[in-house]
Amino acid sequence: MSPLLNSVIAWFLKQRVSQIDLFKENPHQVQNDLLFDLIEKAKNTEWGKKYDFDSITSIETFQQRVPIQEYEQVKPYIERLRKGEKNLLWPTEIKWFAKSSGTTSDKSKFIPVSNEALEDCHMKGGKDMLALYCYSRPDTEIFTGKGLVMGGSHRVSEFNSNSYFGDISAILVQNFPFWAQLMRTPDISIALMDDWEVKLDKIANATITEDVTNLSGVPSWNLMLLKRVLQITGRKNVLEIWPNLELFIHGGVSFAPYREQFKKLIPSDQMWYLETYNASEGFFGIQDEPFSNEMLLMLDYGIFYEFIPLDELENENHHALSLDQVETDTNYAMVITTNAGLWRYMIGDTIQFTSTNPYRIQISGRTKNFINAFGEEVIIDNAEKALDTACKATNAIISEYTAAPVFLEDNNSASHEYLIEFEKEPDNMDDFINVLDNELQNINSDYEAKRTADILLKKPKVISLPVGTFFNWLKSKGKIGGQNKVPRLYNNRKYVDEISKFAL
Repeated sequence: MSPLLNSVIAWFLKQRVSQIDLFKENPHQVQNDLLFDLIEKAKNTEWGKKYDFDSITSIETFQQRVPIQEYEQVKPYIERLRKGEKNLLWPTEIKWFAKSSGTTSDKSKFIPVSNEALEDCHMKGGKDMLALYCYSRPDTEIFTGKGLVMGGSHRVSEFNSNSYFGDISAILVQNFPFWAQLMRTPDISIALMDDWEVKLDKIANATITEDVTNLSGVPSWNLMLLKRVLQITGRKNVLEIWPNLELFIHGGVSFAPYREQFKKLIPSDQMWYLETYNASEGFFGIQDEPFSNEMLLMLDYGIFYEFIPLDELENENHHALSLDQVETDTNYAMVITTNAGLWRYMIGDTIQFTSTNPYRIQISGRTKNFINAFGEEVIIDNAEKALDTACKATNAIISEYTAAPVFLEDNNSASHEYLIEFEKEPDNMDDFINVLDNELQNINSDYEAKRTADILLKKPKVISLPVGTFFNWLKSKGKIGGQNKVPRLYNNRKYVDEISKFAL
């Protein structure tokens, strides 16, 4: 693509920045108007009639009348939608369903994706991340080449003649406008392949001769691809193959454990890394400032947000807060109401606000992925920060990890056990464990209290696993590729015990 066309596309995208500034300046009004627009549109649906949307005139009434939902509560409606029924949760036709693969549980979730959600949320989010990038980097030449998109591992399939499902990434690739298809690689026939191991080779071979300027996808699977590309070509680093590579758009998991590996494979101080928060249920956040570790909460995508303080989640009478009621440095479970017919739906993620003017967030974990076996309340964000500090102190690099409690039984002392696949082993494992332990105490007072004098919790245990252990475990679950990922923390030993067997 010519430099002139690159400049034109970048200029066009940057026009959106003024609209983003508008919702940053008027966040509460934008969210209020959005909610009542959703209510008005859905008032004649089965759901809207059930909760008498026509008489809802305030956020408080909406919260009092409509219960908070998890997947099991909304599943009967989704089952009916999949069979072809209409006007249940949302007035327009729902023919796409995102098969949720953000967990390794055996049960699949099918999230409805309306045309409004496709266009005004998911696609809009994709354009906005490029708009914000171009605004921050005026000299970008990203559109002179192609974007390598690591899409889902499931081909779009039929429920019936009018209903389809697949990973959200596969659904997006299937629905990209023609101009976006011209700017991406590999060919859609490869991008939507089911067999991930075959697909990895095909993507590598198909893209080696392309001028790839940007990558996007989950860090772990992109790393596997880059290593395969280097293996095929015999080159020392990725820039020898794609010299114009300038951006990696990542999401799905914390980037902290992968950052050093990417820097090693892409040795350039001109390489930018941009985090996004997109899921099957919607596109929520974009890193809008270069070299930041926080994301702007996107408020005009047809999603109304509420937040439940995590420490109140187990209370039967917990109350969800609207945007104007949140505070920084508090863990919240996120609740969404969307233009795909999800009403007060708790998606399972926890976030923290780093700023309320504008509203910027960090993902802190999952409502069900934490360790709190002894009152220590260790969330994923705690573990990520402590592991990062331990790696820096001992020159280690982590590829994958998971952790779980060791319970007080069978003469065991209580502790946390980390299974880690190292890209580079620590200089000294005892030092790694000590730094990990000390940093967890520094950032989590509950953990520190339980570690006092070794009375309850002992130091963490760290087991170094052979390379490929986590991959083989995921493969055994049929969870290779796409948005599939290893559960970082779990409050019982289900995953730790399963994964350990693959290291034998």
